[in-house]
Amino acid sequence: MHVFPIEKYELVTQALIASGHVPRGGALEPPAPTRELLAAAHDAEYLDDLECLRWTPRTQFSELPLTESIVRAFSWGAAGTTLAAREALERGAAAHVGGGLHHAYAGHAEGFCYFNDLAVAVRVLQLEGRIRRAAIVDLDVHQGNGTAHIFREDPDVFTLSLHQERNYPSPKERGDLDLGLEDGVGDSDYLAALGPALDQVWAHEPDLVLYQAGADPFHDDQLGGLDLTFEGLEARDRMVIEGCVQRGIPVVSTLGGGYARRVEDTVRIHATTCRLTLDLVTSRRPA
Repeated sequence: MHVFPIEKYELVTQALIASGHVPRGGALEPPAPTRELLAAAHDAEYLDDLECLRWTPRTQFSELPLTESIVRAFSWGAAGTTLAAREALERGAAAHVGGGLHHAYAGHAEGFCYFNDLAVAVRVLQLEGRIRRAAIVDLDVHQGNGTAHIFREDPDVFTLSLHQERNYPSPKERGDLDLGLEDGVGDSDYLAALGPALDQVWAHEPDLVLYQAGADPFHDDQLGGLDLTFEGLEARDRMVIEGCVQRGIPVVSTLGGGYARRVEDTVRIHATTCRLTLDLVTSRRPA
């Protein structure tokens, strides 16, 4: 059994339906992903490899099989985050039950990531003139190396990564603000580091925040070495999401990583992030 819990996406959706945050059959589905969409953030040669399922230096660093179904699923993830970003601009907030695939570079795969949906969404909205400045708040246990590399020369996109330092990837890429935490950091120290980091995000004055809300800083995650509790992760989410609301910044949340020994723990963490985000949409609806 692979450590990547593919079933979490359906389970999170079911949890949101059960809590009343998503009507049964009421989740939005994105238009089918096109090559033009993916090319907003990815190189042509790399897209050619993926379309032809070619095992090359550009695809060989993926830790998932190179199959048509997997590549197609990840392309839909990029379309989903792009749709969620558009919805956030209209509604103030949106949650994508997927996405956060921050290890993919413009020209090659890494980790469990073939397409960088965060980068695709930002680049598409920039090209469409819907936004100029964006911030990516990446709170996965692993550094968002692909995202940092894609935006390394773009002063309009601020990348924050708060991650476990002695963990994948190695070496790290240079983003705008990279904070590597020591092994075993728990709730209080984590939140103490996050507050000043978010101050720098707010200073960037983004038109949109994309929040990569990885569940893997959880203390019982198989691929992480931090020590956050359910309560600490919820406090983390509130700092980001409520911080955006207080400043009138649209925010879209994506799931990112999550590999807890009990899949229901990963689902609980992800569902909480989505609920907090979707509560903002409800609160902004006219009476």
